[in-house]
Amino acid sequence: MARDKNRTPIELESPRYTVALASRLTGLGPDRIRRWVRGYTYEYHEPVTGEARLITKTPVLLTRTDQGDPFVSFLELIDLLFIKKFLDQGVSLQRLRSALNEATVIVGRRHFAEQIFFTDGRSIYLKVRDNPKADSILQLLSGGQWVIAPVIRQIAKQIDFDEALGFAERWYPLGRKRPIVIDPLVSFGAPSILGKGVRTTNVYDMFLAEGKRSTSVAQWLDLDELEIDAAVEFETQLKAA
Repeated sequence: MARDKNRTPIELESPRYTVALASRLTGLGPDRIRRWVRGYTYEYHEPVTGEARLITKTPVLLTRTDQGDPFVSFLELIDLLFIKKFLDQGVSLQRLRSALNEATVIVGRRHFAEQIFFTDGRSIYLKVRDNPKADSILQLLSGGQWVIAPVIRQIAKQIDFDEALGFAERWYPLGRKRPIVIDPLVSFGAPSILGKGVRTTNVYDMFLAEGKRSTSVAQWLDLDELEIDAAVEFETQLKAA
């Protein structure tokens, strides 16, 4: 991967995940994803006069030029994952929009997937890597004041960040202890077995074809049974979503 700090690596920003797959991977509804990535317009009627007005909402993720593209990129996928977790912690979408706006001023680019974000359910925190206050956390939406606070690290524990560029580059959807990875440089970004490049969909399909016998699949694909079990678990979760 290129190490040009002035641009985002093409592999991370290339649209490659359908809205349906992004929905299953992040747990967000497909309509929500479309609205947050593309923006939307709706009709509002004045309660007194009844006059109709068109209200336009800009995308939450202002990172692309083609708003009509039906796919999302790896960085957008991770951005959506962060937003989902923030919402689960009770952070409003309005505050998330404000946080991204302020983060753009601070770090120059608009991605939750670019730095490690934290939340305690009330405020959003951004760890600023290059600041001399190594153990300080910049509290977004607070006028840029420095605070030392106990914070709960969220999905950053599942993400590898490129040390030179600061972007998310790899996601372990079942956690780092399970051998499933989503890497835009492996298997065209499809979920795959860590270090093997075998797509989890292929493992699952063969698992069913072989009568759910892991030993047979292991011989065909040169995988161990733990890798097969992880792939089957992952694909079963996706199909249930």
